[in-house]
Amino acid sequence: MTLSTDLRPTPAPDPATTPAPHEITPRRRALALFALALGGVGIGASEFATMGLLPGIADGLLPAQMADDPDAGIARAGLLITSYALGVVVGAPVLALLSVRWSRTTMITALAVALVAGTVLSALMPTFELTVVARFLAGLPHGAYFGVASLLAASLMGPGSQGKGVAVALSGLTVANLVGVPLMTALGQVAGWRVVYLVIAVIFVLTVLALRWAVPHQAPVAGRRMVDEIVALRRLQLWIVMAIAAVGFAGGFAVFSYVADIATQVSGASVALVPWVLATAGLGMTLGNIAGGAATDRSLNGTLLIGFPLYIAALVGLFLGSQDSLVGLLLGFFAVNVASSALSPALQTWLIRVAHRSEVLGASLNQAAFNVANALGAVLGGAVIAAGFGYRAPMLVAIVLASLGFALVAGTLLGLRLRARHTLAVLREHESTYTGSIPAISPERVEPVPAVTDAIPVSVGS
Repeated sequence: MTLSTDLRPTPAPDPATTPAPHEITPRRRALALFALALGGVGIGASEFATMGLLPGIADGLLPAQMADDPDAGIARAGLLITSYALGVVVGAPVLALLSVRWSRTTMITALAVALVAGTVLSALMPTFELTVVARFLAGLPHGAYFGVASLLAASLMGPGSQGKGVAVALSGLTVANLVGVPLMTALGQVAGWRVVYLVIAVIFVLTVLALRWAVPHQAPVAGRRMVDEIVALRRLQLWIVMAIAAVGFAGGFAVFSYVADIATQVSGASVALVPWVLATAGLGMTLGNIAGGAATDRSLNGTLLIGFPLYIAALVGLFLGSQDSLVGLLLGFFAVNVASSALSPALQTWLIRVAHRSEVLGASLNQAAFNVANALGAVLGGAVIAAGFGYRAPMLVAIVLASLGFALVAGTLLGLRLRARHTLAVLREHESTYTGSIPAISPERVEPVPAVTDAIPVSVGS
């Protein structure tokens, strides 16, 4: 694999397939963005409510094991989180590739219908093993939904707002954690976890109706082929960015997956206070997502280089401050979720840029990487708990994983900058052998991450 400088300009959106933002009334745009975000609310509730309800799910599906060894039962129930995450990992690229000839509006509606089906199955399966399968199926449309929603939101908001568009698409996820997940957790403690999944299925039904009514139709992009999308997978930089997301965010999930037991076993909170812990996390996610979207549009590299150290510092603060202290847990968990959510729009925007013409695949792969992190965090967090190290141990796992993610970010951005300078130096050295003009760009002004419209995209190809 070699690093190359791609001098081709990024193609402008096709007006025949993408309605110009000024052609849509502000009210219609707001309703369309709300419809896109509503699906994110359902997805966030489905994914994260499982974590808050994990002890109750374990008691319902694994009663014998919970009676004999509760720690082992909780760790095994964590497979429900892992199976959902693996469904996202498989579904994101596969569904993105299979739907290359579809319009984005048709595709996102179909994905919302699939979310309804998977969530209903999760509520109805009678055994633990079948529920694991149902959670895998429920996760399949997750990544592709957010990928397509990000692109639709960016097109609705107009040029220069890609980071904000991604943030809008992800806003449903953060709002779900602020309001939906705590409410669903409280509901599950009263009515049972199966009722929670049925309520979430209703949210997806409303999403289907809202998407059909509010989102302006986009025709399929002419000439798109699956092979054109697969080309993006040859780029080493794309896999590196996915590894950053998978490893870096796994730290947060090592803690989040077992937050109900961390709250009660480490900080001494009552079960009734768990929804408030989740609401604190949701508030952090919401604020972090807003800040991250704006920061990404200003400087993607700066967002990554500042955000990751803040994320690591927040995890250290959580470890030090949460022992026997509910206030310490709330403050630490809030800070962790602010920092991690601020990084999410930056990483998704980076993937979209690296994927270049394979936008849907690139946008979907961020969610695949995000849920590799989900699965990895749940497995590693469960492993140290099952090994008897206690419920503080996942926080140490989180610090190590987040530090590895930051090391990958710093190394990748440094490598891209050095390679870009070398490429420009070679071009200048051999300028006399070219018949055309060489772009007069100072190496100091070369961005390691390619801009969407006017910078020279630095990508990795074969």
